[in-house]
Amino acid sequence: MAVVWLDRFSLYLLPEWLLLVLLTAVVVVAARWAATARPLGQAPFRAAVSAVILPVWLWLVMVPAWLGWMALSASLARLGLGVVFVTGLGWAVWLVERTSRRLLAKRSVPSLRGGSTAVPLLAMNGAPGRAAVRSSNPLDIEAWYYGRKRRKLNQSATTVAAYSLLFALLLLLAGFLTGCNEIYEMPEGGGEPQLRQQIVRIQKVIRKKYVINPLSAVLFNPPPIEEIKLQLQELTRHIYQVGQGEGKNAGFEGGTQRGKVRFIRLSYPGGDWEQDLDRNADLNMLLWYAANTGQKTAKKPEVRSVRQLKRFPAGKSPPMVYMTGQGKISLGETDHGILREYLTDKHGMLFADNGGSAGWHSQFFSLMEKVLPKVKPQPVPLDHPVHSGVPFLPVVAPHGGRTAWGWVVDGRLAVYYHPGDVGDAWADGHAGVPRQVWESGFRLGGNILLYAHSEYSRWLTAKNNSD
Repeated sequence: MAVVWLDRFSLYLLPEWLLLVLLTAVVVVAARWAATARPLGQAPFRAAVSAVILPVWLWLVMVPAWLGWMALSASLARLGLGVVFVTGLGWAVWLVERTSRRLLAKRSVPSLRGGSTAVPLLAMNGAPGRAAVRSSNPLDIEAWYYGRKRRKLNQSATTVAAYSLLFALLLLLAGFLTGCNEIYEMPEGGGEPQLRQQIVRIQKVIRKKYVINPLSAVLFNPPPIEEIKLQLQELTRHIYQVGQGEGKNAGFEGGTQRGKVRFIRLSYPGGDWEQDLDRNADLNMLLWYAANTGQKTAKKPEVRSVRQLKRFPAGKSPPMVYMTGQGKISLGETDHGILREYLTDKHGMLFADNGGSAGWHSQFFSLMEKVLPKVKPQPVPLDHPVHSGVPFLPVVAPHGGRTAWGWVVDGRLAVYYHPGDVGDAWADGHAGVPRQVWESGFRLGGNILLYAHSEYSRWLTAKNNSD
């Protein structure tokens, strides 16, 4: 319970900048504490430095994420995990070695005093022989299961194997303990689940440092959304609002006061899932959605692995996740089950975007055969709500053709596959495609976000009413 409470506290009661400040203070204090351990000796100093690794790692992961550099943050997270593993392994080997030597020294004392029967010198290492000892202690190099030859090597190999297994179990336990403590909540409100043509102009930004136009051809490293003062001039401003339900503000009937629309990208092994992330593709899409709907949105996009989708409980899951790439998609049976649960039981939607190869096209279709084996793909027509206001399917490059495909579950579009790298149209510079293409790309992305959240809101409202 304490783990869950702390997670909810950090997510909802403390601003991210304050968490970063607190973590920075912890790193500074830990570094000074480690410096004071130097006079105590080599072992205490190394122990102190090892203890500092964890807060430093968290700080290095959090800073790029706060700046919006999600790919760098994810890389540092993986690198840090490896450093933690190697550091812990070094300490495990050192402790086993030290304990083993103490046991040998303790056992040799009676022999030197005549307390045991001496045997001839051992030919292998030239050390004084001792009578055979029957031991089951893994810290004892003379344990019977280490054999008679290469005991040191066998003990080291056993230590590495045992430590690796324990490390993996701890990771699984950590994932289990925090399995349902991450939640997604939509912004409360209401409106019509359809984007309308609007005249949108962003006139001012605080401190007069930036001028941001969501429809500009280039959007380089824009500031966080909450720092942007939007002044929208809409022809139909007082006639409608974007959302779903009967609420007062733009939002969703199934939302909450603290809820926000978030853009979550899926990471997966094997491929370049982070494609266009460093060129602000996801951030630009989120900015466009915020400017064209008036809904509360997160200040930056996020990344979650397929396994992390399991952390979200039903009714508090992301209405939509985005997946792209052009390499290999390496997902196992467990991942297939998690995706299946997300798309069916949790009423989620997967927006897949072919980032650059015919191979990714075939791999994704093969993946869907395993995730939704009873659902057949079908072309998504231009009169579908996700294509509202889109005169043609915006294709940057036809890696998988020029037809959008969908997988329908219980009458709703649960999976949308785009064949032509629409993420490139969102990225800084828009891959050099014509204005009409990238404008339609933003419109398509906004439609899918709105469609997924509206369908999720309807389902959640009906679910709550039935309960």
